Amino acid sequence: QVQLVESGGGLVQPGGSLRLSCAASGSRFRANAMGWFRQAPGKQRELVARVFSGGTTNYADSVKGRFTISRDDAKNTVYLQMNSLKFEDTAVYYCKAEYLVLGAYWGQGTQVTVSS
Repeated sequence: QVQLVESGGGLVQPGGSLRLSCAASGSRFRANAMGWFRQAPGKQRELVARVFSGGTTNYADSVKGRFTISRDDAKNTVYLQMNSLKFEDTAVYYCKAEYLVLGAYWGQGTQVTVSS
């Protein structure tokens, strides 16, 4: 059973930075893709950023140039560096790992609040 443990959320002022981490355990397979999604109150969960095993990344338009996703396969960990945070970035951020054989798994979510 794959488990994803997220960390790094919190309260930050507009313009500030946070770094989220998500560590995967329980699988001897490398995830084909790992990503971050977010869900704000009253809104649907949306993709923030995803990184594939070959290094390809994609981002939501709203975070391009501000967020950077990276992965450390030796640690089975994916990171999301978030800079220049805005009020509208406030949401619960979820980590997702996608395996070709095992399917997809979600983390429990970590709250990010941007407030002055």
